[in-house]
Amino acid sequence: MLKDGSLTEELEDILSGLEQRIMMYRTKLIELQKKRDRLDDEIKTAKRYLELAETLYKVERNKSRASQQTQPEDSEKSSARQAEETKDLLLNQFKFSGLSIPQATYILLKEEGKALHAKDIYQRLLEGGVKIRSKTPITSVSISLNRDKRFLRVAPNTYNLSGEETQSHERR
Repeated sequence: MLKDGSLTEELEDILSGLEQRIMMYRTKLIELQKKRDRLDDEIKTAKRYLELAETLYKVERNKSRASQQTQPEDSEKSSARQAEETKDLLLNQFKFSGLSIPQATYILLKEEGKALHAKDIYQRLLEGGVKIRSKTPITSVSISLNRDKRFLRVAPNTYNLSGEETQSHERR
């Protein structure tokens, strides 16, 4: 019986040690996942800045080529048109920057004039500069819109402006 008691203590010590290791590994896993999420955000940001820089480069290169090919009197018109194109391009990429999901979606649906699926809304908000830091961004969009009375769910994960908002838009 003495052996059984020491064997039980030994097994309890082993189990206790294993529980500690499990907790340590869980903690480490959580830390690494948070680190990965931060790195993913940094990568997304870097990609957006790269896209922006490449777009600006292309616009400026096209301006340079156009100015070399145009005659002096057309140069001013061409420069003004290209400046406007650059402005439109940049404004499009940061159209919704700094806005919340419902604010940006309201503008988007008002301009669109029809219902959109949450996936399409998410994509357009992302392109417009809205930052959504979530592992499930489409779900975040849906939840935000479900909570806001300005939006009406017309099909699964498909939203439009609520009746009053749509009617005031249609009268114009």
